[in-house]
Order: sequence, then structure tokens, then C-alpha cells
Amino acid sequence: MTPQEYNKTVDLWADGVYRFIRKSLNHDDDARDVVQNAFEILWKNHENVQFDKAKSYLFSTAYHNMIDHVRKHKRMDYVEEIDESAKGGTAEAQVDVKEMIDKALSRLPEVQKNCILLRDYEGYSYEEIGELLSLSESQVKVYIFRARQTMKEYLVSIYHLI
Repeated sequence: MTPQEYNKTVDLWADGVYRFIRKSLNHDDDARDVVQNAFEILWKNHENVQFDKAKSYLFSTAYHNMIDHVRKHKRMDYVEEIDESAKGGTAEAQVDVKEMIDKALSRLPEVQKNCILLRDYEGYSYEEIGELLSLSESQVKVYIFRARQTMKEYLVSIYHLI
């Protein structure tokens, strides 16, 4: 990949990689660090990476950096408490749909969460997700199905509490 192609890769994929990592980490500064590190690794290896494979390389690198970051900082917290405003059971409780979906996402195992984010938020195909996360296409489909079921059950339970 030439320096011009690298710059084009930055222009094309920086926002998508950041959104993916940000949604997974739930922390702006950590997400920026992980994405910056992924681009740095891509630059160090730009001569060995073909331009048409840069997107996959970049997302895979960012994903693996994110996993390393999470392990390093011990921020694996898959379960959040239900928001106090949703516990009350009153009809007046204000529920932000985006917030509820984010809470449902945070309850998922990391691999399911990443599959959902790549499929539903970033629009990747099952095959592309499999390549990025080193999974088979059928594993990706199973993880997405299970994640959607878990999210649905959580959101229905929250709805009934309100």
C-alpha cells in the first residue's frame, strides 16, 4: 500500500473503526487510543498490506487491540444494573430507547456484542464479520441470533417494569 492509499484508508474507515470500538468500549478516550494504535500498526505494515485488504486488516487490528486493552485495564463488565428510573414501575418514568439498547448491548458477551455491532451498526456481511473476528460464517449467525434474543428478553423485561 502506498502512502496515498494509506491516507485514503484513513479517510474511508477512521469513523467506522472508531464507532465500532467506541460502542464496544463505551469510553471515548480509550476508543481513540485503540483506534490510533490500529492505524499506527497499519502504517508500520503498510508496505505489506494490500489496499483492498486494508479495511479488514484495520478492523481486525483494532478489534484485537481492543481485546488487549480490555484485558489490560480489567474493564470486563458484562452486566449493568437496571437504571433506577426504570425500576420504579411508574408510567411517568422516562426511558431513552438508545440508552436501553446500549444497556442491552452491554449485557452481551463480548463476541456477541461485536457481531451485533459489526452487522447492525456497521453493515458488514456475515462473511466479513467472520473474517474480522476469526469465526466461521455459521458461528457469526448463531452469535447474532443469540445476541438478538438476549437483547429482546432484556428489553421486554425492562418494558414490563415500567
